[in-house]
Amino acid sequence: VSTQSTGITKMNRFPIVLFLLVFLVSLAFCGQFIDFPFSNRANKLFIPSNYTGAPLPLFVMLHGCTQNPTDFSRGTNMNEEADRQHFFVLYPEQTSSANLNKCWNWFEPAHQSRGSGEPKLIVDMVNSVSQKYTIDTKRIFVAGLSAGAAMTVILGATYSDVFTCIGPAAGLEFKAATSTSEAFIAMSTGGPDPTKQGLAAYNAMPSPKKPVCVAVSHGTSDSTVNIVNGNQIVTQWIVTDNYVLCSGSSCNRIPTSPSSQYTGTVPGGRSYTVRLYNDSNNAQNFLKFVTVDGMGHAWPGGSSAGTYTDPKGPNFSDFIVKFFFDYTGGNVTRLTNRSVVYACFDTVFFF
Repeated sequence: VSTQSTGITKMNRFPIVLFLLVFLVSLAFCGQFIDFPFSNRANKLFIPSNYTGAPLPLFVMLHGCTQNPTDFSRGTNMNEEADRQHFFVLYPEQTSSANLNKCWNWFEPAHQSRGSGEPKLIVDMVNSVSQKYTIDTKRIFVAGLSAGAAMTVILGATYSDVFTCIGPAAGLEFKAATSTSEAFIAMSTGGPDPTKQGLAAYNAMPSPKKPVCVAVSHGTSDSTVNIVNGNQIVTQWIVTDNYVLCSGSSCNRIPTSPSSQYTGTVPGGRSYTVRLYNDSNNAQNFLKFVTVDGMGHAWPGGSSAGTYTDPKGPNFSDFIVKFFFDYTGGNVTRLTNRSVVYACFDTVFFF
């Protein structure tokens, strides 16, 4: 049988050979996205390709209502970030048996304190990862969307000894509600006075208390969790960190007005504003607030392969990785001059 009769020529063999070469390269250099069962939950763990046993950072990513770990990983593109920047990513699962809509129960008092409920469960998962892999315990971070973001804020206060930085997207302040009815009110019009909640978060911290770096994002057109909640998160954490920096006294080392801000526009996408809040004593940035014009209830940037993302928004995953690494003195790698780009994680390749 001739090559012409089968439709295969030297010319059209080339894309096939190139595809196979890239596939083999991807197998060699892409990380692993594995099941990480714990407490009867179908959690997922991403292990970067360069892991050799040396300590690496860990990001914990808390999905929103109706989502699951795989969906959230695809939507945020955090696995791709992790393989480039060399860190682990843990995606805890919230089950429908714990909450009918698979929301983290941030609004229930049983899940708002250290040593109980879902905060303890998530930290136990982190400890389980640390027992199996070598984790840089000074660089454990947590981020989340919506209900996951609200739980992220609770974890930042109650386990500030575990999580150095937090990244709530479309979330709410510390203990914004203590019942289901209060939760809906807070989502619509905001929670209690963030100054009071800032002190409450400080009091919830274990000793010795330490400040938490915070990166917040919110869409200006979010009709599910009103943007007033994003503003409250920022104010609450400024108050909380100020109490820590001033040894339990009220102070203004981190002013409520941003120390700097800038605007940007995603090519073909949305405009956004970034506000930075730093310690006036040493110019250390503690908070970053990203507001995205016209965005609804979503994780900014990311991929439409997952739910509740807005690819027209700025890349919040990249924002928080850089901000957290800058805060902790880590290095951020930037990939340049790639002639072939490939996405290993869902076996999709682009030439």
